[in-house]
Amino acid sequence: MVKTIALTIVSALVLYGLQQGDEAREPAVEKEAALTGATETATFGAGCFWHVEHGFGQVPGVVATEVGYMGGRVQDPSYRQVCTDRTGHAEVCQVQFDPGKVSYEQLLDAFWRMHDPTTPNRQGPDVGTQYRSVVFYHSEAQREAAQASLAQAQRHFARPIVTQIVRAGTFWRAEDYHQGYFQKNGKACGI
Repeated sequence: MVKTIALTIVSALVLYGLQQGDEAREPAVEKEAALTGATETATFGAGCFWHVEHGFGQVPGVVATEVGYMGGRVQDPSYRQVCTDRTGHAEVCQVQFDPGKVSYEQLLDAFWRMHDPTTPNRQGPDVGTQYRSVVFYHSEAQREAAQASLAQAQRHFARPIVTQIVRAGTFWRAEDYHQGYFQKNGKACGI
């Protein structure tokens, strides 16, 4: 009964979103996926997290993105701390996706295309370990897919790929002003 009511509400939200245009439709899709439990999580570091979030936000089937920090030794780090290059954290984008609409392998393909995975600790003018290329996997299946994808992607690069494939740890959400930065400010980072 509760599930039927929830689906009826979601259907009404989706219909309302269709009548209001693309901007109103997106939250309805996000709520529908959350109610049905159809989402999975993926986490990627590929340089400036503003750029990475914007890139994944364009992928059909991605229902939500959030930027933050992962892979370091400092609890609840701030942007200022991460920028010192002493916390061990990478700037990351955590992606919620609907596997019925986009596969993890397709997200990996987008990841390889959105940055240069052959430059250690650097993307464009951004330098430091916080800008490293890294796939944080959330399951054994993701680890295996990331390793296979790296091997396949290597064929497209003359230099060796330096991307790390590491088990996901605690995701520390970045400050609010970083969330959706590109969309709010109309600017990209240095690359």
